[in-house]
Parts: sequence; C-alpha cells; structure tokens
Amino acid sequence: MNEKIRAREVRLIDDLGVNHGTVPTSKALQMAKERELDLVVVSANQAPPVAKILDWGKYKYETEKRAKEAKKKQHTVDVKEVKMRYKIDVHDYEVRLKATRKFLAQGNKVKVVVMLRGREMQHSHLAMDLITKFQGEFEQDSVLIEKKPQIEGRNIVMVLAPNSK
Repeated sequence: MNEKIRAREVRLIDDLGVNHGTVPTSKALQMAKERELDLVVVSANQAPPVAKILDWGKYKYETEKRAKEAKKKQHTVDVKEVKMRYKIDVHDYEVRLKATRKFLAQGNKVKVVVMLRGREMQHSHLAMDLITKFQGEFEQDSVLIEKKPQIEGRNIVMVLAPNSK
C-alpha cells in the first residue's frame, strides 16, 4: 500500500475503473495523492503487479464484510455422539433413533456408541446385535456407514454419515 510498494512499475487501475496500463510507481502514487486516495496492490503475483487507486478503509471494510457473509453461509460438519447400553428399553432406543435421524438430516455425522460395563463385556455379542439392528434402521434412508461396527476397548463404535445427495 502507498510507499510500501517495492515494484518499479505497476499496472494501474484508477478509482473509476479505467485501466491506465503499465505506469511507474511514483507516478501512480502521485495520481492517488491528487485524488486523496490510496494506491493498493490487489494482485502482487502478476508481472508487473496490479495496483488500484481506492479508499483503503472502505476497501478493507467491504472485504471483511464479504468474508463474514461467506462464513455465515457455510455449514461445518460436526460429529454428534449417541450413546446407549445393550440393555436399552424400547422407548429409549426409539429416542436415540429419532435423535440420530435429526442429526443426519442437519448434515452432521453420528457416532453411535454401545457401552459395555464390567461383566457386560462377556455379552458383547448382544451389543453387536443391537448396533447391527440400529444400522439396519438406516438402510432404506440411504445413509453412508463411514465406519462399520467395531469393538474399541469397552465400547462398540459405528460412524454414520448423511448421503451427499
């Protein structure tokens, strides 16, 4: 910006959008000062660099505003977690199912965990049956199974993701 520009020549575009072609940097700075504006390099990787005559404060404000708007519109994918035990009651199972469907509809991934405590580890086959039943509930919904049910320590874990379509 202004005196910090190191290039000898710049491709100049004035505040009205008129292209002046390749101009010495000193002349471009003089033109900017006459109009009481700033000379800003907008594309430094060109040869010669592209510089514009504009109001720096206004330019900075508008670029920050555009970046803020773009950030508002993007959706970050979170990994939601649904925990249960293999001795789960029917109603509680349906609540977990409903929550999982809601998370997937919002575009989030869901980590389904069936916890095993103490001697429940001996009945891990029952927990595996439960998680495969849970997985079967989503087959008609075309949900992607990102990670198949696996035993990880004292838990059986499965990761579901919404279909990209």
